[in-house]
Amino acid sequence: MAETTLIEKLEGLQHKFDEISTLITDPEVITDQKRFVKLNKEYHDLERVLTAKNAYQLALAHLSEAKALLDSETDPEMREMAKAEVDEIEPRIPEMEEEIKLLLIPADPEDNKNAIVEIRGGTGGDEAAIFAGDLFKMYVKYCETKRWKLEITNTSEGTSGGYKEIIFTVSGENVYGTLKYESGVHRVQRVPQTETQGRVHTSAATVAVLPEAEEFDIDLKESDVRVDTFCSSGAGGQSVNTTYSAIRLVHIPTGITVQCQDEKSQHKNKAKAMIELRSRIYAIEHQKYLDEIGSKRKTMVSTGDRSAKIRTYNYPQGRITDHRINFTIYNLSVFMNGDIQGVIDQLIVAENTERMKESEL
Repeated sequence: MAETTLIEKLEGLQHKFDEISTLITDPEVITDQKRFVKLNKEYHDLERVLTAKNAYQLALAHLSEAKALLDSETDPEMREMAKAEVDEIEPRIPEMEEEIKLLLIPADPEDNKNAIVEIRGGTGGDEAAIFAGDLFKMYVKYCETKRWKLEITNTSEGTSGGYKEIIFTVSGENVYGTLKYESGVHRVQRVPQTETQGRVHTSAATVAVLPEAEEFDIDLKESDVRVDTFCSSGAGGQSVNTTYSAIRLVHIPTGITVQCQDEKSQHKNKAKAMIELRSRIYAIEHQKYLDEIGSKRKTMVSTGDRSAKIRTYNYPQGRITDHRINFTIYNLSVFMNGDIQGVIDQLIVAENTERMKESEL
């Protein structure tokens, strides 16, 4: 891309940035939380682009000066200094252009949100539930490395260990933007604990990652929600099993049902369940956006399709293969211990490449 074309794209951003800077200090805008949050995010996104733009234009100016000096200067020492500056700056220009191009592509507006993650044992019976439990442990360790907060909402334990289903929320910086790549079918090939003859079986678990909806993202009427209370089941002591602390919420217009029994307090369970319900209703609209992405992209790396087989974990060979980008590594034990960032980084690179093609930058 010619330098002038890129600079032309950036010229109108300063005016927009100044306009938003004024708006976010307006008391009327501040009281409109939905608009304020949206503008605040746009402000920070533009700030990053303009910082990169200023650095890019400064580098172009220094490069132009150094080349002019090289053309006009006769003093050997001055020419050497100018040449050294050209050699230093020139290779950085394409890198700076690539960075700006990526910043100019509109990010998924949900990326900065927290996430609700649901893991379910799929085909494979007890072994699928055990594998779902292994995936949960993997995400727990990964969240610890990112210093994200993880809270379990609801669980249904497998008969031989693991989980038939486990739902949890993850809070922190850019959580959904990172974990969205985990949505889909995770397939495992290994000898199950329940197998007596040492045969390798194939089982699967599904992972669904939803952006956590804020209160102002969706207008959820209390009259549309039926609230049921019941006794919690599972571990937790006498108070959990004998009091009606568990909550089930049913959204009457859509039929969406969520429940939470992780807390001893009915009030806390209801608050958690409301967040999940709001997010599941919001996710219906968000899925339309994801489906649109899926129709355009070949790798479909973050389209949220929970029916697509995204990854295979082969224990006999210690191999993990991500099928969306045909990427294979042989460090399964380290990966299952939470070191999944390397694969996520590859998926981000693949998605950004496709996003740049879409935007024709």
